[in-house]
Amino acid sequence: MQEGEANVPREVTDGGGTVWSCAQAYAGLSEDGEGGAAAERAASEGGTVEVVCTPSGGAKTVRLELAADWEQSLDDDALVGEIESRRES
Repeated sequence: MQEGEANVPREVTDGGGTVWSCAQAYAGLSEDGEGGAAAERAASEGGTVEVVCTPSGGAKTVRLELAADWEQSLDDDALVGEIESRRES
């Protein structure tokens, strides 16, 4: 995400028709002050970030640990696969 760009959730639809809205946790926080510190702590040393995916229907919210560049590196099918894998565990 580039500086000044809003944190826009990414939406994907699974095979059951549930629309998932996914966004990086803490992505909208400023880099100054406590918000920036929380965002920095959320990124792991391994280059991964926490992503929260919220469903449109009755399913439960899913938290994923994904590569920091998940928005570019994961296509929709791969993101749905990550969601489904997490739901099964």
